Amino acid sequence: MDRRGDDNGSEVLPVLVHGDASFAGQGVIMETLNLAQTRGYGTFGTVHLVINNQIGFTTSDPRDARSTIYCSDVVKMIEAPVLHVNGDDPEAVVLATQIALDFRQTFRKDVVVDIVCFRKLGHNEQDTPALTQPLMYKKIAKHPGTRKLYADRLVTHGVITPEHGDDLLKAFRAAMDEGKHSVDPVLSNFKSKFAVDWMPFLNRRWTDAADTAVPKAEIRRLADRITTIPGTLKLHPLVEKVIADRRAMGAGELPLDWGMGEHLAFATLLSSGYAVRLSGQDSGRGTFMHRHSVLHDQNREKWDHGTYVPLQNVSDKQGTFTVIDSVLSEEAVLAFEYGYATAEPNTMVIWEAQFGDFVNGAQVVIDQFISSGETKWGRVSGLTMMLPHGYEGQGPEHSSARLERFLQLCAEHNMQVCQPTTPAQIFHLLRRQMIRMFRKPLVIMTPKSLLRNKEAVSPLEDLARGAFQTVIGEVDAKVDPKKVKRVVVCTGKVYYDLALARRERALDDVALLRIEQIYPFAHKSYEAEIRKFSNATQVVWCQDEPQNQGAWFYMEHHMRKALLEGQALSYAGRAPSASSAVGYYDKHYAQQKALLAAALGESRTRAKKA
Repeated sequence: MDRRGDDNGSEVLPVLVHGDASFAGQGVIMETLNLAQTRGYGTFGTVHLVINNQIGFTTSDPRDARSTIYCSDVVKMIEAPVLHVNGDDPEAVVLATQIALDFRQTFRKDVVVDIVCFRKLGHNEQDTPALTQPLMYKKIAKHPGTRKLYADRLVTHGVITPEHGDDLLKAFRAAMDEGKHSVDPVLSNFKSKFAVDWMPFLNRRWTDAADTAVPKAEIRRLADRITTIPGTLKLHPLVEKVIADRRAMGAGELPLDWGMGEHLAFATLLSSGYAVRLSGQDSGRGTFMHRHSVLHDQNREKWDHGTYVPLQNVSDKQGTFTVIDSVLSEEAVLAFEYGYATAEPNTMVIWEAQFGDFVNGAQVVIDQFISSGETKWGRVSGLTMMLPHGYEGQGPEHSSARLERFLQLCAEHNMQVCQPTTPAQIFHLLRRQMIRMFRKPLVIMTPKSLLRNKEAVSPLEDLARGAFQTVIGEVDAKVDPKKVKRVVVCTGKVYYDLALARRERALDDVALLRIEQIYPFAHKSYEAEIRKFSNATQVVWCQDEPQNQGAWFYMEHHMRKALLEGQALSYAGRAPSASSAVGYYDKHYAQQKALLAAALGESRTRAKKA
């Protein structure tokens, strides 16, 4: 629809085929139905064909299968009509389908055709459904089959002879046995002008070069465009300050924060002709109010021209920018975005979790599709996932995006897992995802407190030069590599905690390294950094997460492999825990204090006295 500019569903017809048990039983069906009339996901009517053949035959007792009469009753939530039709009557099925199509074309809403039929052999040829449904399958065993019923009906009406029906069956089986088409293809050598050539994106490497730097003059021009607001728009004072600060950032008067780094990445991509599609439960504003990609007029309602999207106004021939505040759904929305990304390599498709732990509700999409779709089916995807992650004492359900789960799924360069720590890093990372001719899912552990941390900023020059750094070495000029006795390696927010603690303790023999791309692990970059500290005897991995979570078990073998002679590796972090974080702040603070002391080489006693 997007490629064709089909804004009313007149050119594209979506069709979904369901089984009866899954239609009633799988929650993702209800989630998807709830998307049907929304702006970001609506298709102007999908035709649902339910093959109601008791595929869930072992639970087909109405007392167990569902709480409704029909498997299709779940569509009552969107008031979609349902046509129930007997699968033994092919002409009735055709008629019902035609009515469904007419309804969809007239009203542009979902419609369901419930084809009531049966499976002779249960789930597959090895099943014996008579074990649990004896009476039903005694009747099915005597059933001649839909083809035979319809052939006899045509013979009765004089449409065909009995021999003709048998000849058609023999010809069909012969064609199947010989591997031939059972019917002549309607189209041959046809290629849609809307098709996308994926060949340039195949057989590429994550190490392929990508020039993500943007001239300073262009950055300033785009910064001016995204901070120029129509005079008729009355902004909230807090948002007004955000825009004013961004204008100062674009002029080089203030260092860039995370929100501006993101915005400039999007603006530069849009200006180059790429499209950007960003969705999530609070993507317009940003859960932590850092983005403000949709500006709201304080004197008008949204539907009365009360919003303005600066990123839709960066240049005359820009790519489309779509931002969607999606419904409170993870599985269906993430699956939709994955599907979009597998079809469109030239659109930056991003799904953002409101909190990183919200991704738990979409784990099946990650396990079965995002992490393994290319290996299983050859389906390439450049989907980007932004998952807020960080330990700030907010409790177990809002601390962890389950970094360890993604790392466990990583193999064969199937996806990228990164945790950038500066606005320049997110700028280059987002641009790299599109500019490099390499399409793999990208999982970004995005920050929370760093969105406003005065240390987590970047100068404008860092966007105009350089690239995404997979590993960031020691940046404090006061640290002499020859004097370093202890190297602390980490990823994410804890770096800033370590840097502050080192500064407060005036330690000059401790170096800090940041792993910004965790998978694929950049061995050469890491080894080059660790070799700068040849006199160090201790290498420590420090993390916020409990020991059985986070990146420790993944990082350990990479770090051991890179140890220099005489160096020992140790862990500094929280103890193993069934919960991803503690439930109250004082306990969190005590743990954080202890892990920083351990990372910097202090004993527990000394840390307690301090």
